[in-house]
Amino acid sequence: MTRACIFDMDGVLIDSGAHHRHAWQALVKELGVELRDPEFWRLSIGRRAEDAVPLILGRAVSPSEARQLAQRKRELYAELSRQGTETVEGVVDFIDELAQLGVPRAVGTSATRPDVDALLGELRLLERFDAIVTAEDVTRGKPDPQVYLEAARRLAVAPADCVVFEDAISGVQAARTAGMRAIGVTTAHTRGELAAAGAEAAIDDFRGARWSTFARR
Repeated sequence: MTRACIFDMDGVLIDSGAHHRHAWQALVKELGVELRDPEFWRLSIGRRAEDAVPLILGRAVSPSEARQLAQRKRELYAELSRQGTETVEGVVDFIDELAQLGVPRAVGTSATRPDVDALLGELRLLERFDAIVTAEDVTRGKPDPQVYLEAARRLAVAPADCVVFEDAISGVQAARTAGMRAIGVTTAHTRGELAAAGAEAAIDDFRGARWSTFARR
């Protein structure tokens, strides 16, 4: 029986894709790098910034350079985030229904703790979760399943009893490798791409979503 819900943050709880997109674009511009694919930023989806840097630049990057560029990207993102963020449509009502039903709820994200505290705090979402796992809590980022396994551990729920909501291919892969069900959210990828990664279904947002739809027995 599915007993618990785990949510990625960016693109699932908060509609922050534009801020991340623009932060990566600004970083690449600062570096004077010209990339042919205007959708290059998609390589960062669901990954830690340190892991995304070499993929976006298309070359080997030393750990120190990756940390430096990742930090700069986070600074640019923070500047953009000051403009304010919004929740993905319907997600607050869905989370509140889960709380009323006593369904355990966690966040499993590649974002840092300061970003999570700032963004979810601003939207009054922090207090709606029983556990929050961030980049500082794991040693391996998605698609490794560590972040979701840790979330399940903190909820005291078996991985097989969890359903994960994810917008990123690497996140769906992480959930499936953890032995969890995965529902895609199409804020970053198409239904077909999410299904190919292992999502059993996909939704555009949470408008009208009900726990009974996802609680498989």
